[in-house]
Amino acid sequence: QVQLVESGGGLVQPGGSLRLSCAASGSFFSISDMGWYRQAPGKQRELVATITTGGSTNYADAVKGRFAISRDNAKNTVYLQMDSLKPEDTAVYYCNAKMLVRNYVWREYWGQGTQVTVSS
Repeated sequence: QVQLVESGGGLVQPGGSLRLSCAASGSFFSISDMGWYRQAPGKQRELVATITTGGSTNYADAVKGRFAISRDNAKNTVYLQMDSLKPEDTAVYYCNAKMLVRNYVWREYWGQGTQVTVSS
């Protein structure tokens, strides 16, 4: 019953900002890598950004300089600060995390997604 729940999506104008959050809950012992992915209508899901427990980050070229991923390990939460949003950023954004669960097994989990719409 491990869950990743995203929040913070919405409708913004081009050039605007949003801050997404993803909180982990349920039966787990630890979280390692976390990340954000997105999927636009008619397109494949693509990586947006990832962050390790130690804070190392990677970004898709399309969002470099505009998005910033961060995490609060004490709160089991990962964030995605999105600035200078463009219409092409419109997508459902999904949280991803590698988690240590029952029987001390590492497994990958996904949130159900939060909609981000950038439109004038």
